[in-house]
Amino acid sequence: MMGFLRRAAALPLIMLGVSVAVFVAIHALPGDPARLLAGQQAPEAAVAALRHRLGLDLPLPAQYWRFLLHALHGDFGLSLRNGVPVATLVLGRLPYSLALGGLAYMLALLVGIPGGIVAAARAGSWADHLLTGLTLIGASLAGFWVALLGMEVFAVRLHWLPLMGAGGWRHYVMPACVLALLPAALILRMTRAGLVTVLRQDYIRTARAKGLSPRRVMLRHALPNALAPIIAVSALNIGSLISGAVVTETVFDWPGVARLLVDSVRYRDYPVIQGITLLSVLGVLLATLAADAAIALLDPRQRRMS
Repeated sequence: MMGFLRRAAALPLIMLGVSVAVFVAIHALPGDPARLLAGQQAPEAAVAALRHRLGLDLPLPAQYWRFLLHALHGDFGLSLRNGVPVATLVLGRLPYSLALGGLAYMLALLVGIPGGIVAAARAGSWADHLLTGLTLIGASLAGFWVALLGMEVFAVRLHWLPLMGAGGWRHYVMPACVLALLPAALILRMTRAGLVTVLRQDYIRTARAKGLSPRRVMLRHALPNALAPIIAVSALNIGSLISGAVVTETVFDWPGVARLLVDSVRYRDYPVIQGITLLSVLGVLLATLAADAAIALLDPRQRRMS
């Protein structure tokens, strides 16, 4: 538990370092937000006035300090593009991203864990080779290519699913499947690897010698002892879901936070980019801490090591 508390205490320092890195990276992007907002034909005096009004003429340390003070109070400033508070923009898009990401995460777990169990139970068989081969393909395919292929087949040719946008449940099918592809492959491989290692342990052989059924041995003895790496990789997959959402939401014209991030990068909307990036990093860190806590509760050895 002490290890978990140390990691939790380091969270503010990590967020501070991330905020500095994000701020520097954003301001290193080419292009002048004031010029983009004012238009290429606007006179230089108008662009300078807009730059002053937005505070972009201040030294970078002053701009960062102002951003940091406001961010500590949950205020990420106003969008340079339309003057709307960043929190308002993000909260308006967040339900779409949470719904899509949550569905994709559940699909990844529902495919990855049972698939890993089947592959481990039949290690070396054709089913194992088939599943592990499919995971290699799933982890190697580019998300945008899979999205475009799905749109061509299921929307354009078969007319089974909508092409783009958000609406009824049918709009969720293709984006969620595309977004779940990589996490499902990683979870399946990690589940298989963990179970294959556990199934070689002496207590598993003892359970089999007592006459327990293979299903009972797998679900009651092997799987609980292989949960720690599965939980860890599942938490880390939240980061891949966030990064994958950038491509998925853009291709499918999904009105989520990732699509807002892409539009903000295009217009050099610094406050929106900073706010979304910091909130995404915070979400990944909190998920990792929750996974650490779950592992410590499930595995007494982790509690003793902490």
